[in-house]
Order: sequence, then C-alpha cells, then structure tokens
Amino acid sequence: MIVPQGRPFLMRTAGLSVCALLVFGGGGPIGPLPASAQEAASAVQDVTLQNVTMTFGGTVLTAPQVIVSGTRLTKDDLLALLRSGPEPLPARLAKFDAASIVIPELRSEIRVGPRTQTVIYRDVTAKDVRGGRIAQAAAAGATAAEAGGGEKRSASYGRMEMRDVDLTAMARLYGEAGDAKSPMMRLYGAFSVSDTLMEADGTVVKVARIEGTDLSGRQIPATWTGALDAMARADQAQGNPADRARIFGVMADVLDGFSVGSVQATGLTISQTKDGEPVSIGMGRMVLSSGGLSMEDLGFTAGDAAGKLARLSVAGFSFAPTVVAMRKLSTQAGEPTEADLRQMTPALGTLAFKDLSLDLPPDEVPASPKPPGAASPVLPPAATAPTHIGLRDGALAFGPLRDGVPTTGRANLSGLTLPASAVAGIPGLGSLGAYGYRDLDLNVVADTAWNEAAKELSFSEVSVSGKDMGSVTINGTLGGIGPAVFDPDPSVSTFAMLGATAKALDLRIENTGLFERFIASQSKSLSLKPEELTQEYVTATTFGVPAILGNSAGAKAIGAALGQFVTKPGTFLLSAKAKNAGGIGMLEFSAAPTPGAVLDRLDVSAKAN
Repeated sequence: MIVPQGRPFLMRTAGLSVCALLVFGGGGPIGPLPASAQEAASAVQDVTLQNVTMTFGGTVLTAPQVIVSGTRLTKDDLLALLRSGPEPLPARLAKFDAASIVIPELRSEIRVGPRTQTVIYRDVTAKDVRGGRIAQAAAAGATAAEAGGGEKRSASYGRMEMRDVDLTAMARLYGEAGDAKSPMMRLYGAFSVSDTLMEADGTVVKVARIEGTDLSGRQIPATWTGALDAMARADQAQGNPADRARIFGVMADVLDGFSVGSVQATGLTISQTKDGEPVSIGMGRMVLSSGGLSMEDLGFTAGDAAGKLARLSVAGFSFAPTVVAMRKLSTQAGEPTEADLRQMTPALGTLAFKDLSLDLPPDEVPASPKPPGAASPVLPPAATAPTHIGLRDGALAFGPLRDGVPTTGRANLSGLTLPASAVAGIPGLGSLGAYGYRDLDLNVVADTAWNEAAKELSFSEVSVSGKDMGSVTINGTLGGIGPAVFDPDPSVSTFAMLGATAKALDLRIENTGLFERFIASQSKSLSLKPEELTQEYVTATTFGVPAILGNSAGAKAIGAALGQFVTKPGTFLLSAKAKNAGGIGMLEFSAAPTPGAVLDRLDVSAKAN
C-alpha cells in the first residue's frame, strides 16, 4: 500500500490486502446459518453478484462482479451479509461458506486526512471458504495510488498468495477494541507477494519477492484500524500534549500487539537522487524471525562512494523497554524529557557483520595560494587516491540497559584494513606511514562491564593489534561508578565521574615489527646507526624513567623492564594496583605534584620478555 505521511503502513497493508482480496474482509464467531437460509438453499449453487459495495472500517470495497461457487446461500442471503446492520460484521461474515470466490476486479479506497489511497486488485480468487476461514487466496496483481497531500505516491504488486487465512481473527483485530492483554490470534499461516514496486517523493523501491509465515496479532483499545490512522496523523499531533501522549500509548500497543513467525524478502533495491547525486541501495536477501534479523549481499553507491557487506545480523533485539517507556509517556502531560526519551532505547542484543568493503572518493588537496605578484595561474586542487576500507568480521554485543545505556558491552573487529594515510591525523597512529606501513590490518577488542553492587566498571580487555606491528592490551578496574554516572543530565553524570577511582591496571605490549621500523625511521632522520640509537634509548629508559617517576622500587622496576624491552623488543608487562582498596580518585591524580607521588600509592610490578 501507499505510505501516508511517509510512515510504513505494514499492518494496514497486511490486513487490508487480505480483506480486500476477499471482499468479505472480516470474520466472527463461527455459527450456524440463519434458518431462512437453511430452508431456502437446499442445494449447493453458484451465485453471481453485480456492483457489490462493502464498508470495512474506514475502507470502502467495490467490485463490478463477484462470482460465488459451491454455496448454499442465495443471492439475497449474500447481499444481506454485505449490508451494514445491527449484527456486527464479523458475525455476519462468519456465516459465509463457499467452495470458491472469483472477483475479476476489486477496488479498495481509504481516506487518511487529506489523502486518499486507492488500490485495484486483479483476478482475485479464494478457495474453500468455511466459517470465516479461507484455505487459499490469491490475486494476479494490484496497483495503488495516493492522491492529496501534494506528494505523489504509487505502487504495483505482482502475484499475491495467502494460505490459512482467519477472517474471524482479522475482523476482531481491526474492528473490535480490546485491552491489549488478550492472547495473540493468528491471522494467516503464510503469504507471498511478487514484484513489488513503490515510488514516492523521488524514491523507487523494488522487491522481487516477499514471503512470510504465522502473522499474529492481539486486540488493542484503539482497534488496529484506529491505531494505524492515529499513527498516520502523528505529525498533526506534535503540538498537542494530549494527542501526543495518546499516540505514545497507541504505538506501544502496536509494537507489543503483533508477532511474526518469519518474513523473507529477496531482490530489494532502493534508488533515489539526493542533492543531484544518484543513490542506490541493494540487498540480496533479508530474513526476519522471532530469533532475530539477518541481511545478506548488501551494497550501496552514492556518487563516487560505494560499499558492500556480505552479511549483517541482529540477535537478541527487543522493543520491550521501548514499550514500557511509551506506556509511561502515554500517562504523562507535557514534553518528554531527555530521560524519558533515553528510556525508549530498545534492548540492542548483538550486531554482527561480515566482509565489509567501502570505497570512498579521493580527498581534494587545496591549491596553494598564489604569491603576491606571481604571474603563473593557480593550479586546480590535486586529488588523492581513493580510500578503501575493509572489515573481515565484526560483532557488537550490548547487555542490559540502565537509563537507556548498556551496562555491558563488547566490540570485536577482526581484519580492519585501511590505508595508513587514513589515520595520518590521529595521535600515535599518524606516523605509521613514515615507518613503511602502506596498508594497515588491525584487530580491535573492547570488553566492558558495570557491576552495580560493587560500583565498579571493569575493562576485561581493551586491545589493538596490527599485522607486522604488534599489540597493546589493557585490563583495568574503576571504582566509585554508581548509577548517577548513567544519568541523562550531563551535569549529574559528569559530576558523578569525578568521584571515580582507579583501582587496578594491567598493560601488555607485544612487538612483532613496529619497534624495529620505528628505530630504522628515527635513526635515518637523526643520521645515527640503528644500534647507536637503540643504545641511547636503553640508557634513557633504564636511568631516565626511574628518575622521572621518583626512583622508588616500582619506578626502578619499570625502567629496568623498559630497558630490557628496548634491547630485545618482545613483550612488556606492567601491573599496577592501588594500595588503598578504594582506589585513587581522579581528582587526586590531577592534584599530584609529581608522577612519583602517584606511583608511591601503587603496588607496581614490571617485566619484559
């Protein structure tokens, strides 16, 4: 269907597709036929209806011709079931039985605010319609258009098929209010749509095939028809606190009110022109299920930039925290606060990706200004080489939330490749190009966890390693990290961080080539032999470092270990633990008169190789 005001009407599409396809878009409790029908229709017959009109919620369905085969209902019985009256629509339509229904053309019209959506289905069929349930339904295709609102939107669909459709559940869902606590009702067992094409505001979306299983929903106070209408008008409610609160409640009901066994889409492409530059996105396959979401063979182009991703998956994602926060906002007056909005963060779970490739356009080097009085013209900017960034594997895992912030997290990036020129401006990495590294191949790990009871933030591993370079790994513990650190008010969280303490730190440095390249580069620039420069560094670390750190036992241990590392670059290990069980406060670090004053409050050990 068309997306009013830019919002995806997925549930309206699902429901109205079935309802419109079958004309009798709802069902009700299964019951016996009226006595008059039983008496008048003693045999199975075929009935043809002309110029049929039916209203389903805010939708008007019309069909020039409806052919009902294998039914015991008469023409008058069928027309009576379609007319509005005191008997609810679900109860009326549940009495409809037929071997098959054929509708050559079916028109569905929906009005949402100033917009009118019109969908025309071709060659609609339904088979084995019994007591509000349909074994099989199909349409050869459909076209859709939206008028009003100043923006043109249109869509077309190829063949549509559905199985095990429960019109009883669907009609109750869309037309009857509930308390949002009832059990889920299965709407249909399976569905598929081929060759979807949607155009809106210069954006074209194509999907070769969409298919799914076991779509279910529960009744909500606004009904699903009312909820989808309310969300379509959400922009109009932004200035009214009462309307905004109501929409928060409606959105919570919708998020919590449906489930799907699985949905799969293949052959997705999105194209548009933004600021005069063409943008294209493609995806080979997407699968959504209760276990998570996965996408395969993704790619994009935007001007001179392009990217590919073999696989992206999400596991453990949940809107449960979002639903709780929205229900709370639905009872509050006034503008939502920053704290309220942070509470809407969903549970993030684990995001994993494989074989990422990015090709970015070259940067332009600004032309030098023309010297005063120079006759030569200013040369145009020179372009550098394109930048290629790759990633073999990556995973981001997030734990339970506190005020919208994950309390645990792990990032693991393997095979991060990029040119050394891309990090030229980053301290500590900017000189890698001078050491002979043209391309970098890095692994990055960051693993953190907050212990509320102990008020500690632990870094079980923070590491960076590079091919033909080495690695740096840090483990540590910060104390004094209470709940206030997660407060959405920056002044509160910043002040809370001032009370943090350093309890322990372990550092491991392993060299696999970087140090030798560093010595070679520095010795060349200083016109020294590598062994001469190495000896100078040995002297500086063995005697200079302890002097700077106060010549304590710990300082001397650090200096001796560094001297051994420089002599034979291999592995350097440093361990520091606060003598006070509470740790050393951050303010104490900044107020210490000398590094030695801090070192005296630590138990330190160091060794190399």
